[in-house]
Amino acid sequence: VTLHLNPISSVHIHQKPLVFLLNSPLPLVWKLKTERLAPGIRRVFFVSLGSVVQFQKGNFSLSAETEEKFFPEKNEHLLQWAQKEYGAVTSFTELKISRNIYIKVGE
Repeated sequence: VTLHLNPISSVHIHQKPLVFLLNSPLPLVWKLKTERLAPGIRRVFFVSLGSVVQFQKGNFSLSAETEEKFFPEKNEHLLQWAQKEYGAVTSFTELKISRNIYIKVGE
């Protein structure tokens, strides 16, 4: 699955830390494609067991962290866990089948 990350239109270059929980019932290869995300900013990708994140060529991967995590099975429990762990959830998306996911990051 390719994850496309771009800032919202009102933000020229996104310069804030991000945390993503990438959960799947089966192990996946998450391919990251980014545009206009500032280098050197901490970005964390938690993936379900057996999954990996592949970064584009460039220095984005130098400031990104990937960690395998056991997530709650049901989406309601995953959302509650994320809110408890991080205090807020700004976006939650569930897809049954997808090759590409487009996410706008920003304020």
